[in-house]
Amino acid sequence: MDPAEEVRYLILAAQREGNRRLARELRPLGVTPAQAEVLRLLADRQPLTMSGLGDLLVCESGSNPSRLVDRLVAAGLVQRVTSSQDRRQVELTLTGAGGAIARDVAAIEAELHRGIEAAGARSDLSSVLGFLRSLVEGQSAGDAVARRAGRPLA
Repeated sequence: MDPAEEVRYLILAAQREGNRRLARELRPLGVTPAQAEVLRLLADRQPLTMSGLGDLLVCESGSNPSRLVDRLVAAGLVQRVTSSQDRRQVELTLTGAGGAIARDVAAIEAELHRGIEAAGARSDLSSVLGFLRSLVEGQSAGDAVARRAGRPLA
């Protein structure tokens, strides 16, 4: 296996294992990793329009996560509110129950992040971050991460 191929499969393996762990930890809350991402984004940045949410999501491709949001609305975790700035716009906000789950999700994510930090303790994470950023630069998921981190798009 050449190094580029190994990098490809290691990234895939890390993503899958991290997502499996996250899904297992989220199961008692009744949300998926993709739903948890929406809840956390809303907790940090609400209100968001559907397109604003789509611009920040890594879990969904495209900029219209309406089916994902529809499930969260049906579960009573997210509500659609007419914008006070533009009555044609609908903004998404958390309900009280959604806020409580978002706080639980944040605790689960913090534990996952501590595990990632521990695994990378003997590595130069800034080099790893630079490599990964260059790998996804200019792609929708990479752009979403850059927006969330407050970095300019390439």
